[in-house]
Amino acid sequence: MQIGLVGLQYSGKTTLFNILSGKDETSQTMNQEKATVEVVKVPDARLDELTKIFNPKKTVNATIEVYDIPGLRTGDDGKLRITNAFLNEAKNNDALFYVVRQFKEESVLHPMNRIDPVGDIEFLETEFLFNDLAFLENRIEKLKKDIPKTKDEKLKKELPVIEKCFAHVEQEKPLRNLALNEAERKILSGYQLMTLKPLVVAINFDDESIDKVDEYIEKAKELLKDENVKIIPFFAKLEYELSKLSEEDREMFMEDYGIKESALSKILHASYQALGLHSFFTVGEDENRAWTIKKNYTAQDSAGVIHTDFYNKFIRAEVVSYDDFIKHGSFAKCKEAGVWRLEGKDYIVQDGDILNIRHS
Repeated sequence: MQIGLVGLQYSGKTTLFNILSGKDETSQTMNQEKATVEVVKVPDARLDELTKIFNPKKTVNATIEVYDIPGLRTGDDGKLRITNAFLNEAKNNDALFYVVRQFKEESVLHPMNRIDPVGDIEFLETEFLFNDLAFLENRIEKLKKDIPKTKDEKLKKELPVIEKCFAHVEQEKPLRNLALNEAERKILSGYQLMTLKPLVVAINFDDESIDKVDEYIEKAKELLKDENVKIIPFFAKLEYELSKLSEEDREMFMEDYGIKESALSKILHASYQALGLHSFFTVGEDENRAWTIKKNYTAQDSAGVIHTDFYNKFIRAEVVSYDDFIKHGSFAKCKEAGVWRLEGKDYIVQDGDILNIRHS
């Protein structure tokens, strides 16, 4: 799964990318021309606890690909606009992450010479809406020309779906707010419509604006009108310093500043939620691993994530929830308590389940 960090130049987007990826801030230039990608480990305190218990030879976190897409800049005419190159980079991601700035820094000017994070969110939303509207309008025209010339039933089924989307976007509403069934989503899946992608918003504050966090989050919520969009405040400079500390110093630093969860954790967990993902675990002396799956995955689907043969030759899944395992302390005691169970192929795997796949 891929998330794309998008935003205006000097929003703190690349600093956020460096925090997530653990890269040195000097390794990237602020004027990068192409997207930079890193595979980022998703922190999981549950996996850490299981590692303490099993002491395996190897521990493998779930991962997610993060793309740092070059920030939007003003052109020679002094106007800020989304380019085709930017769109091509952004379209390839499964979810988008708007990074906007509230921090003030005279040495790093905002491309529009303003500090207005909600206005920046609105700019990105409007540009993506226009992009989707233009595509949908062109697609409708093409379908109406092609349908009379062909017997392809797929095109006839596609037209009402595209028209439904066009009518929605024409009202300046993003497609992620439009009720679509699985068949309709399948029709749209190849078109990479920008406002159909799950969205997370990160507002980059400076240390002097802590008292304004709630105010700006409420304004952003009012603009987006979508409870599924996570809006996360973060302090780029502070978080960058935090990411470079040892684990012990980091815990002390976070305690001193009243930080309960790092930006790395908040942002990656929000991305997981936006993408409809969660994790299950496999454990043992050789390896503890967190596996990423869609929330509706069955036990057989989840077995296939581990290995294709596990899917094809699936018999049963031994299952215990993470909370039950921690409560009872061992598989034997979980069996005694009746919380260890055998599940068939149609069992829907829950977040934090510990699985052992039985296969032929």
